[in-house]
Amino acid sequence: MQFANPYFLLLLLLLIPYILWYVLRSHDSEASLQVSSTSAFRRAPRTLTTYLVHAPMLLRCLAFVMIVLVLCRPQTSNSWSDRTVEGIDIMLCMDISTSMLAEDLRPNRIEAAKKVASEFISGRPNDNIGLTIFAGESFTQCPMTTDHAVLLNLFNNVSCDMVQRGLMSDGTAIGMGLANAISRLKDSKAKSKVIILLTDGSNNAGDISPLTAAEIAKSFGIRVYTIGVGTNGTARYPYPVGGHIEYVNIPVEIDTKTLASIAGTTNGEFYRATDNAKLREVYQEIDKLEKTKMNVKEYSKRYEAFAPFALFACLFLLLELLLRETLLKKIP
Repeated sequence: MQFANPYFLLLLLLLIPYILWYVLRSHDSEASLQVSSTSAFRRAPRTLTTYLVHAPMLLRCLAFVMIVLVLCRPQTSNSWSDRTVEGIDIMLCMDISTSMLAEDLRPNRIEAAKKVASEFISGRPNDNIGLTIFAGESFTQCPMTTDHAVLLNLFNNVSCDMVQRGLMSDGTAIGMGLANAISRLKDSKAKSKVIILLTDGSNNAGDISPLTAAEIAKSFGIRVYTIGVGTNGTARYPYPVGGHIEYVNIPVEIDTKTLASIAGTTNGEFYRATDNAKLREVYQEIDKLEKTKMNVKEYSKRYEAFAPFALFACLFLLLELLLRETLLKKIP
């Protein structure tokens, strides 16, 4: 909060002479009565009136403070601002096929990938980052944005349930996922344009081959970092049988050759993440990417915020009036 007329705050200095005047006046204005001894009054019970005797003065001071704050016109910020930040344009391209439920990473591949990717996003506040997901088909979960709170919120909603509920067909359409991410980056003016592709299988669906998509990415100057996630050998997989879950061991079949070719074609890198620690190391390695300057326009709204102060001023004045005319009323 800021004040449009902050110089009115100087009026608060008037409270000092007023308080001094009140203290001096209170000693001289009260009627006096001479008695031989005041010992009998010392044990007299104190009433509510005794405690509230100075309340009107306090309420008057508080009302004055509120009025001064109203005159200062408190406001919230409301402005457009342009700033230049260091960042790159990144599209995360994540496999959400049902095989990502395998539990060779903890608690499973999809949740481990989400956790590490979320840390990666949080660690790059100036980057323009978006999210594409794919299984048997692909779509954009979040376009590129610097509003990472929105991105993370949408990212947390990603799960393999989207395939299990029939919202997407199952499979691994690596080429389609890559092509979708490319469509979001192709018109970018950033010096560095990057796709981080994470999958646990081999391409078995979609109308675009992964290597064709890689050539398209190369033509637009987009580097693709590919991550093959999953242990070597077999992985524990929760298989629904009837109304319960049975665990079976499924073979880990990652097309490392294709993923390496995609990375090589686009001047990127291919990584294998066999456990949670290795996956985190992969993202830390990618985090060392070069940065580029980009302009960000920010807008914040301003509105007059004097109403609460005016309300309190009226309330304090009303309370003072009630006290003076009821409990603290003086007989002339």
